[in-house]
Amino acid sequence: MNFSRPRFVVLVLMSLAIFAQRGSLVAADPAPVRVGVVGLDNYQAVAFTALFHDAKAAGDLKNIRVVAAYAGGSPDIPESVESLPKWMPAMKELGVEILDSIEAVVDKSDAILIMSIDGRAHLPQFKAAARSGKPVYIGRPLAASLTDAIEIFDLAKARQTPLFSCSQHRFSPGFIGMRNHPEVGKVLGCSVYGGCPTEPHHAELFWHAVHGIETLYTIMGPGCDTVARASTPDTELVTGVWSDGRIGTYRGIKKGAVKYRAMVFGEKGISPSGDYGYDVPTQWVAPHGEYMGYKGVAIEIARFVRSGQPPVSTAETLELFGFMEAAHQSKARGGVPVRISEVLEQARKSVAERGK
Repeated sequence: MNFSRPRFVVLVLMSLAIFAQRGSLVAADPAPVRVGVVGLDNYQAVAFTALFHDAKAAGDLKNIRVVAAYAGGSPDIPESVESLPKWMPAMKELGVEILDSIEAVVDKSDAILIMSIDGRAHLPQFKAAARSGKPVYIGRPLAASLTDAIEIFDLAKARQTPLFSCSQHRFSPGFIGMRNHPEVGKVLGCSVYGGCPTEPHHAELFWHAVHGIETLYTIMGPGCDTVARASTPDTELVTGVWSDGRIGTYRGIKKGAVKYRAMVFGEKGISPSGDYGYDVPTQWVAPHGEYMGYKGVAIEIARFVRSGQPPVSTAETLELFGFMEAAHQSKARGGVPVRISEVLEQARKSVAERGK
């Protein structure tokens, strides 16, 4: 086939334009993952949104947008009443649309973050979100009771809804980095300490101590068998004995100076962890570089909403809440050790009765 020079030039230019257009499509970012938030009485809702919307966001944090939110709130929790008027305007300034229902937020989103500070609200909020089957992250506390925690995970399984929950302490570098600390080696034991305020509508340790106990599990891993608790008005001391003989403790500070840290005992050495939000210590000196208190878990959330694969298993999360419930029962029984398997079995029976 013969072409005149002008026609040939036109065809070449058209071909180059098509290839250029295809190249630009390949190079362009994919459509952002749309995230919806339920509960704006928690500063973490603002913190995660700010990290996702940061113009300099890179790697896993890039190309995620919080597009809609439902305010929620609990009038019988002072912290909720005080926080909601502060964080709602902050979310609006970050470009988030505030909607009137959880269902409307779910419809606009590819994944949901349930951030309400009230653990009692999480089961009904999750029921509203789980109908979609879209990935759901629930902030701490997962629930205000062990029975609610079990029911949430049962519902996730029934609805085939990807779900995970954790404290921001879980992915704080100074804590998770102690699992393979070169100066500590294999972890043989751990003593965690942190603040322990309580809230009357939640089981004692579920409200805030959950962060310290999450630190304990982050460093020790799952596998705890029995739990015993000593309790005074100023201090909580919870001792867990793991099935392999290791011992981990949580000291809940109610009076005096408060810091969030741990002492880790290992095959090679003994070392304090890093401070909350910062890196692991080197030669027993904790560096203070970039603060990662919220960024660590935000990265894991970003990976989760894309993959649907939870970074913390259902079994470990339920064991952690069983640990706290066993501590409650130990206190009620005068400090005797209580098996986690026992309290999980009791709670599952309660859930079954509730469902009849």
